[in-house]
Amino acid sequence: MKIISLIIPTFNEEENIQLLYESIKQEFKRMAYDFEIIFIDDASTDHTLQEIKQLVSSSTNVRYISFSRNFGKESAMLAGLRHVQGEAAVIMDADLQHPPSLIPDLVKGWESGFDQVIARRNRNGEKPMRRFLSSNYYRIINKVVDVRLEDGVGDFRLLSRRAVRAVLSLDEGARFSKGLFSWIGMSQKIVDYENVPRKNGETKWSILKLLNYGLDGIVSFNNRPLRICFYTGALILLLSIIYSVIIFVQILLNGIKVPGYFTIITAVLILGGIQLLSLGVIGEYIGRIYYETKKRPQYLIQETNIRNGESYERDKSRVSKVYHHRRNQYY
Repeated sequence: MKIISLIIPTFNEEENIQLLYESIKQEFKRMAYDFEIIFIDDASTDHTLQEIKQLVSSSTNVRYISFSRNFGKESAMLAGLRHVQGEAAVIMDADLQHPPSLIPDLVKGWESGFDQVIARRNRNGEKPMRRFLSSNYYRIINKVVDVRLEDGVGDFRLLSRRAVRAVLSLDEGARFSKGLFSWIGMSQKIVDYENVPRKNGETKWSILKLLNYGLDGIVSFNNRPLRICFYTGALILLLSIIYSVIIFVQILLNGIKVPGYFTIITAVLILGGIQLLSLGVIGEYIGRIYYETKKRPQYLIQETNIRNGESYERDKSRVSKVYHHRRNQYY
């Protein structure tokens, strides 16, 4: 029987682990496939890992990887992709906002010959401000990046075996999976679904984290010291414009008291803000190069029940030679 692998990054989701497993199990009872679940615990501070181990003790199709510290969701997804054994892999969140009931539809799309079957949610029920920011983010980012990102499309998707190989062949340290999934192309199908509220717990994505993640989509990594420069430049530019408007209004009302003052101060402030903003942008790219040259591993494993050799990467040559640049073919 063919196996479908499910990659589930987790961070402080102790209340959802058992519910998610039971939901997935019920779905596969109605399907002609076996399944394996790979939980990647991103150094949770609650009892998430203990909940996963309880599942491991009672189920033979549950495996897990526990990181030595919090490396982030991107690293967790990469770890899962490196260890899947199924004919296809489904990436989904542990908070049940990615409904397991959609898995059969994703599998049907794969059976039809699509390499990527992508779940796209609507934004019903979201807070107006978050919906506004998200929608405008996708409008902006699609004008400045080389790949196409769809609003409502996240990491919830099914990847065929060769799509997994293609993603793994992109051996870069600063990963932005939404962009990588789009970059590899291949045949794609969209499956729409209704936005589902979180079952238990609280979201780990604050507004600041979402802003940083959005900037990662443009520059592909997070370099905090350089971003301070970026945000400082943007703030100074904004304050400079406001100050210039105030001075200009005062001149209109009271006349010019010091000749040339307005022109000089406006030029200095606005140009200074633009320069800092530009340095921040350049710094982001330099910082990305800096981190890439270090070649640090994307994650470190604290513990796992996956034995050596039980990995989708066990044949290294299969991954490294998967993409033929000249003919644009996959092997």
